[in-house]
Amino acid sequence: MALKTAMALAAGLTLLAGCASRYTPTPLAANFPTTKQAKLQAAYHWGVVTDSIEKRVVMELRKSPPRPVFINEPKDPSAFQRALATQLTTSLVNDGYVVSRTPAGSLKIDLDVQAVTFSANRPQYRYHGERAVLGSGVWLLSEIEAPVMANVAVAVGALDAHDWFNAQFAPGDTPKTEIIVTVSVSDQYRYLARNTSAYYVADSDRILYGIVDPKPEEPKLTRTFQVRGDI
Repeated sequence: MALKTAMALAAGLTLLAGCASRYTPTPLAANFPTTKQAKLQAAYHWGVVTDSIEKRVVMELRKSPPRPVFINEPKDPSAFQRALATQLTTSLVNDGYVVSRTPAGSLKIDLDVQAVTFSANRPQYRYHGERAVLGSGVWLLSEIEAPVMANVAVAVGALDAHDWFNAQFAPGDTPKTEIIVTVSVSDQYRYLARNTSAYYVADSDRILYGIVDPKPEEPKLTRTFQVRGDI
């Protein structure tokens, strides 16, 4: 039996080796390992993003002597940028930090939001996994094996298993719109901290992130005819 298995394995490896090319003109396109990216769909989600940013900013500020901070708001902010700056100011003040209204003598916090549009109808390959409670109302699913399913069924109880597994995923197609949020803390000479995160946003909310789509062309109500000869 072991000999047959070894022979089958060797035959499979030989077949694979015969199919794979050692050299190609360009790198082969490959998928990244499966990851998750949050989708912003409510003002509450903006607050969650701001809280995460504030925690990371505070972590870096504690490494240096205390100084006032100045939040450098963009001149023409989108609704999201305005909310981000306002909520960050509130969080820092509530945590005991001095937030200046002028930049003189303060560390500057820059909030850069880049909205990008990818092609529509990008596929999603969703997977299921074992649940883990990260916090109140926040669960994480990782890879799950068949024996664990029984425990999951008991833990879920009357909750529909399909809904339980898929509740973590945003409904609908993959959004074509994403935002890249970069927060920088600097003085006049150098950057003291910098971090970047990316999020999906609902395509119907693009205007909230500063994306103004061109208006569709109106149908032409007149037609032009070319007339030849005498009239």
